[in-house]
Amino acid sequence: MSGRFVRASKYRHVFGKSTRREATYDNLRISKNAWDTNLIKVNPKYLAVNWEASGGGAFAVIPLEEKGKLPEQLPLFRGHTAAVLDTDWNPFNDDIIASGSDDGKVFVWKVPDGFTLHTDADEPADVKPVGKLSGHSRKVGHVLFNPAAENVLASSSGDYTVKIWDLEDGHSKMTLKHNDIVQSLSWSANGSMMVTTSRDKKLRFWDVRQEKPAHEVQGHMGAKSSRSVWMGEHDRIVTTGFSKMSERQLGLWDLRDPSKPVGGDFIPMSSSSAVSMPFWDEGTQMLYMAGKGDGNITYFEYEHDKFEPLSEYKSPDPQRGMAFMPKRGVNTHENELARAYKTVDDRLIEPIPFIVPRRSETFQDDIYPATVGLKPAMSSSEWLDGKTGLPPKFSMEDMYDGKEPQEYAAQEAPKVAPAKTASAPAPALAPAAAPTPKEPVVEKPEPTPAVAREMPSMKDNKQSMSALASKFADKDEDEADDDDDTSSFEEIQKPVERPSAVRQAEKNSTADESTREATRTTTAPAPQPASVPIPSSRETVTTPPAAPSKTDDKSAPEAISSPQPSASAAAGGLRDVLQEIRGMLQSQGRQIEELTSEVAQLKTKVGQ
Repeated sequence: MSGRFVRASKYRHVFGKSTRREATYDNLRISKNAWDTNLIKVNPKYLAVNWEASGGGAFAVIPLEEKGKLPEQLPLFRGHTAAVLDTDWNPFNDDIIASGSDDGKVFVWKVPDGFTLHTDADEPADVKPVGKLSGHSRKVGHVLFNPAAENVLASSSGDYTVKIWDLEDGHSKMTLKHNDIVQSLSWSANGSMMVTTSRDKKLRFWDVRQEKPAHEVQGHMGAKSSRSVWMGEHDRIVTTGFSKMSERQLGLWDLRDPSKPVGGDFIPMSSSSAVSMPFWDEGTQMLYMAGKGDGNITYFEYEHDKFEPLSEYKSPDPQRGMAFMPKRGVNTHENELARAYKTVDDRLIEPIPFIVPRRSETFQDDIYPATVGLKPAMSSSEWLDGKTGLPPKFSMEDMYDGKEPQEYAAQEAPKVAPAKTASAPAPALAPAAAPTPKEPVVEKPEPTPAVAREMPSMKDNKQSMSALASKFADKDEDEADDDDDTSSFEEIQKPVERPSAVRQAEKNSTADESTREATRTTTAPAPQPASVPIPSSRETVTTPPAAPSKTDDKSAPEAISSPQPSASAAAGGLRDVLQEIRGMLQSQGRQIEELTSEVAQLKTKVGQ
């Protein structure tokens, strides 16, 4: 395991969860048109599906709560005279949707109040458009609402143009001209810039209100379709495409230097031939990539200008179309980070929630930062006049608690609580490549000069090093030798006597006392020797006591000078006393030997 480590991330265990058949949207007739589009779009209320219809183009709108097998006859949104190629929901009104068709028209629709698929009528009434936009001379392949300005819509066409529409008056305000068919387009978070990929293999970064590209660089060299997506509030763009050898590629571009991808080259991906559909999640800084024609969804975490692979959702059912729910529509009670909707066999749509496995039943503020609500940053007229800004955001905790979301200005939105495993700071917002004169110019504050720190002198360094070395200095060898010379027996404390030895000594002392009493009663009263100190069982006896010999020397002249008839009896008593003392000394010697052996055993145990 040397040199190996696991990158810390709170999204490392995110997994995609399959849905039961009864929780899908079944019995559909999804369009089989070969145009390269995602086929479906979703918002927190409805799901839009390009429909395989005869006698003109149509699409269906399905309320999200009406799951399971749908009726054979559905109320469709009809009005186009050719197949519908793309749709897009208004980010600030969940009931407004725009559509682009093969007939070259752009229609705007409004979902009726109380709309449902289950009606009692034999033939449900179709829904008619509320607005028609004409201006393209060929088919309209993509429609996309501005994420910051209200009622601003972009549409791309086979006439090699992208038109910017003001829905308030229904007129085209700007035209972005290309050299070939536009394959994908994506707005910046503040709605001032746009990135497009084209069949001429060029990647263009547009300052939309200037109607000219700020940068035009070489994109993916493969012949297959290329996709692009703006990474939210970053000044970064992600593209997917193919090399000349038809190998899948991923590109990360820096708006400040788009001459080549970040890192100098494209990132090679799997060898699959399916076109990748990229989806960016601004709240979690994650990129989801779904293969068009396979059943897998790969997801990455963006950190330090790199895409770190997390995991992959695998399914045997291939998808032709896919859509991701806006952040305000996910289920925060289930720790759901994102929810994808994929088409299966052109007859059903399956929801796939991506969940962070956590046991906590409280709001997880580290994975749910503030997100964009239903209030735009500006009106279409203000945007056309040059205003730029981010839409207000709201705390997802309000949605978790069931409260009315309280929106904040983008700069005042509450920050995310720092996680235990902190990730890299997000790059700064993308500066406008060619700002309009009406945009306010913010002066950058001058950097504060660093304060010079006084360096320590050589003398101070020597003193500090000597003080540090003294802490770890070894002891003197003489001291170590003295310690070795000392006796290990003296170092051991005096052992505690065993209770059995104490009781044995007391018994011996009692027996001695009784013997002396018997001797006194059987012998004549004779001068007793001086008191002989009887050694205690707890004292170490070294030499026999000399007191009795002194006493004998004093008493002997008295016995000789004053003849007594009981001298022999006195001598016999003295002999008995001496024998008693000798027995006591032998007993004490045996006790000393026992104690010595015990001390030796203790010494051996301590040495081990």
